[in-house]
This record gives sequence, structure tokens and C-alpha cells, in this order.
Amino acid sequence: MFKKILRYLSLLLLTACGDDMTEAPYGSWESPISAELTTRNAVGLRSVRLDGDDLYWIESRPDEGGRRVIVKRDKGGNVTDAIPEGFSSRTRVHEYGGGSYNVWDGVIYFSNHSDQILYRHTPGHTSNQAPEALTSEGYRYADCIMDASHNQLICVQEDHTEEGEPVNTLVSVSLDADHKVRTLFSGTDFVSSPALNPSGETLVWITWDHPNMNWDDTKMWAADVTEQGSLSGTESFVSRASLSVQEPRWTADGKLYYIADPDNWWNFQTFDDDGARAIHQYEGEFGKSGALGAHSYAFLSNTEVIAKFERDGTSHLATVDLSSGEVNEIATPYASISKVYSNGERIYLIGSTTTSASEIAEYKDGAFMTIRKSQEPIVDTAYISEPEAITFPNLKGEPTHAFYYAPKNPNFMAPDDELPPLIVRLHGGPTGATSAAFRANNQYWTSRGFAIIDVNYGGSTGYGREYRERLRRLWGVVDIDDTKAVLNYLIEQDLADEDRLLIRGGSAGGYSVLVALSQHDVFAAGANYYGISDLEVLARDTHKYESRYLDSLIGKYPEDIDIYKARSPINFLDGFKSPLIVFQGILDPVVPKNQSELIVDALREKGVPVAYYPYEGEYHGFGKKENIIHSLESELVFYGKVLGFEPAGELPEIVIDNF
Repeated sequence: MFKKILRYLSLLLLTACGDDMTEAPYGSWESPISAELTTRNAVGLRSVRLDGDDLYWIESRPDEGGRRVIVKRDKGGNVTDAIPEGFSSRTRVHEYGGGSYNVWDGVIYFSNHSDQILYRHTPGHTSNQAPEALTSEGYRYADCIMDASHNQLICVQEDHTEEGEPVNTLVSVSLDADHKVRTLFSGTDFVSSPALNPSGETLVWITWDHPNMNWDDTKMWAADVTEQGSLSGTESFVSRASLSVQEPRWTADGKLYYIADPDNWWNFQTFDDDGARAIHQYEGEFGKSGALGAHSYAFLSNTEVIAKFERDGTSHLATVDLSSGEVNEIATPYASISKVYSNGERIYLIGSTTTSASEIAEYKDGAFMTIRKSQEPIVDTAYISEPEAITFPNLKGEPTHAFYYAPKNPNFMAPDDELPPLIVRLHGGPTGATSAAFRANNQYWTSRGFAIIDVNYGGSTGYGREYRERLRRLWGVVDIDDTKAVLNYLIEQDLADEDRLLIRGGSAGGYSVLVALSQHDVFAAGANYYGISDLEVLARDTHKYESRYLDSLIGKYPEDIDIYKARSPINFLDGFKSPLIVFQGILDPVVPKNQSELIVDALREKGVPVAYYPYEGEYHGFGKKENIIHSLESELVFYGKVLGFEPAGELPEIVIDNF
């Protein structure tokens, strides 16, 4: 039936386009969406800050090698770079970073990527003024807040000066001439999210310890701030097994609110004389992962917040009455909202629709006004394939979620008897999630005649704790079973050619790609972006933040070493039959390059077709424009060689060993 629908839609396009539509096989269509076009004038947008009448944000710029620039928009609408060339605001606390800067009274405090030093800078103060270093090398800083009463910053610090695991603490950084750094709190594996009450007398923060991740089990602490700016009376006051606490904030009248999931969903809570208390019980995720710099809500008044939440794989915006718990949804054009900010008078968010790139927008008088787009429209909407949310039964019959993108190009239609090749996309995390947000690189594929299924397999965030915990000790099983289930669903619906199934993923998604290829021969080819091939090696040499992540995903190491061996693709080389292309950042500390080299070398020796492209100067995820372009084009050429078609356009030559 769905094959007939696809054909019918093609005929509608043919009618709309007159006689200009060409019949050609799926995958070979000529597209105006080049790899270069997907990056042209594109920036990443993150971390909005409000300082009086001024608005700040960070732009990640591929044209500048992935440099992250703090940008300022003043009251008059003038937009300027707020830090000089040669500086990039990116912290590597937890390696993933977040919360890299803040602004108070026109002064910017930021972590610089190259040296991880914390700097102070006043943009425009003098024409030649360079940022002033406040800390020394060997330390990393994030989530800094101002303690004006003591002329100091309170920050998360990560100490890399000694061998072994870095030490995470809460510190103060004096803004006096000595710039003294002193420890305020220590003794836990991780610390985040410091928040001062309005009087500056009480500080709260969040901690967690191995083997937990911050979406598994966290604690909230409080302490009095002394006259000297140190802490006294430190105690844990929100603490319960299997409780994820996030984003503590104070109202102007001194009440504490936060997000936690005592009843499956991340909802609003408060803490008062009666202890911890739920504001509401709502089937929606008001938090996400508790990452550094998280900002999913903001106060409009002492009794109301504006917040984004996730439901059914889509972001929503709402006000929440903190007295009654009532949730009033606000209609938006956005499929995905990552951050929400307000100073009580102005409201801003970072959001993306299904057809346009992410933007910073101001919400005013019931309308959303664009402040900055990450990329202007790159192509006519006739070329854009919008995702269809799909709920399908997994192998246990449980509802599971994905987004399907059909091939779409107004200039081409496929032969009547042909189904499209399908790219299975597996997100990273693995307890992350994909969304229906516009991605230019998805359109790169669909406009060439590929279909995409973007899977939120069991374990994905946004569907409640129970859904997230489907992956507990079952990574490499549930994600693969859910992939099989969605393929069965799509093939039954005539939405994919079962002889031309492709699979791609990055990081944790890359691991799932390798597991799928090692266990199943249904895929014609796969693309692995910095994925994991040997879980034992990863357990021994990955970074601190995720060093015990595998305890919940796989089992304890080395006690459960047999499970680690059984789930590692490197140990099942006989199962690999399909060609594989691998991309890797040389400087990646999250999934080190040896993970890619191990599988590439093993497949070369075994005689399996494999191509490998390591990129100098890249970390976990590619930031340089030339590497983003090269990897996307090389993947297309690779699929063309495997499936036997010649992609249109000028594309790089690639080398596939054993092909």
C-alpha cells in the first residue's frame, strides 16, 4: 500500500512540475544540496545569556575550524563578536563540556578551549585589551556563577595536574588581584549546577558518584556561605536511590525549585520546611540529561516558570504555575527546543522546525521573532523531506519510536517497480535521543533518493525513566533488536528496499552499527563515525565521566568480562560481511582513535571491504568545515560503489581496501 502512496506522491509532484520530472533510480538523483551547501554560512548556536539589555550567545563556526565565539547583541540590535580572535569559548570538563561562560555587568568570564584557562574580558573596554587569565593551566572550569558579595566566581573545577582520574570539585575564583582559587566542596566524583539564593547566603549544587551517571542517581547539597566566602554546614538534603536531580534555581523571593524524576518523568519539585515536594505529576520530560550548562526553564515570576518539555519525541513549550502545578502549553513552530531563557521580562529559546535550521528566537506578544539563525534556508522547501513520527512494536511488543524521512526531489521520480534504499540512523548517547529537528545532512540523502529511519531505540531520553532504562545492562541488544523491529515494520509497509539497507551512526551509535554488522547480514554497508569496537579497551582507557557508564549499560568490569567480550564487535569478525567506512577524530578523548584502528585493521586482515579516514585536529564530532564536507561526500561515494550507482556531482575519490 505504502509503495502505491509513494508512487502517487511522485505523480503529484510530476503533475505540479509539468514534464520536467525525470525518472531515475533512487539514490542516483541529482540534488542541489551539496555537502558544501550543508555547511555554507552555517554556525552552531548554544548558551544564551542575558545581561541587562544585552543578549549573548555562542556560535560554533566551521569556517573558523570549529571555533566557538561569544557574540553580543546590544539594546540597539548591534551584533558583534565579544571575544577576540584566537580565543574560543569551550570547556572540556567531562570532555563534553557545557556551561563554558557567563556574563555579569558587561564582563565576560569564559573557559578558553586551547588552554582551558578561565579568562575575564570586557568587550569594547579598550581597543587593545586582551582577555585576562584568572587561572592556570592543568585545570578546567564550567558552570561558573557570580558571588558578588565576596567578589568571586563559584565554579565547577576539574583538576588534571596529577596522574589518574581528574578530580572534580566546587571552587571559588577570587576576582581580586591575587585570583586565588580555593576549594569549597570535594569528596564526590562529580559536581555541577551551583546556584546561590538571592541574598547570597545559601549555595546549592548537585553531585553524583561512580558508577552512576547524572541521569541515574544524583544528590543535591546545601551550605551556608560565610563572611569569608567559604562554606559551612554542608549537608545533602535531596537524596534518594534512583533519583535524577537537575537544574536547581531560586526565585527572587528565595524559594528553591528543581527538576527530578521520582515518578518516572522529570517534573518540577520544590524543597521547603516540609521537605521535598512535587509541584505536579505530568507525563512529559521537563529535563533532559542534566548536562553542564543545562537550561530547560526560567522564572517569569516567583510563582511561574516558562519551560520546554519533551513528549512523543517532540519538544513543547509551556508555562507552569508553581502553586497549582498547572501546565499551559504555548503553540510553537518548533519540533525541537534545546534551551529556554528569561529575565522575567524577555523570553528567548533555541529551537528548530522540521524544515529550517535552529535559531535563537524571542517570544513576545504571542509570536516568535528570529534573532539569529544557525543557517539561512539552503534550498527550496520542495526538496525538503519532513519526518513522520512512527511508533512501532519492538520484538517484545512494546511501543518504540522513530522518525521516517521519505525520498523527496521535485525533479526526479523512481521507476514504478522500485523501492528506496534505506539509511538506518542510530543516535549517540546511547541514552541520548534524536528529534524531528531539521538537519541539512538528512536532506543531503533524501534529495538523492534515499529514505532515512532515525531510531529512538529503547534507552533513549524523552520518554520517561522506564523507557530510558530499557537499555540497562542490555546495550548492544535492545538497540539492535529495536533496529530489527523497525526494519521489519518498514519492509512490511513497502517503505524500504530490503536488499539495499544501510546503517550509520556516531559514537554510541557507531558502536551499534558495528554490533549490527557483526551479527546480521541484512545490511549492504555501514558507516561508523568514531564508534566503539572493543568494550574492554574502552572500559580501561576512556575518560572519567563515562568510565563507569558501562556498569549500567553492560555490567561491572572486570567481574562481567564475559559480557564485555560477548558484546564487543571486535570479537565477532566472522560475522562481518558487509563493507564498512570509518571516520575518526585523531584527538578524540571520548572514543579514542584506537577503537577505530582496531576494527579497521582487523577487517583489512580478514579481507572485508573497509575504508578509513582519520582527521587531524578533530575531537569527538567534527568541527572543521573541510572534514564535515569530506566525510559526507565520501560516505555517498562509498554507498554508490557498494550499491552500484554513480552519484551525481564532483565527489572525492575514496579507497576501499579489499573491495
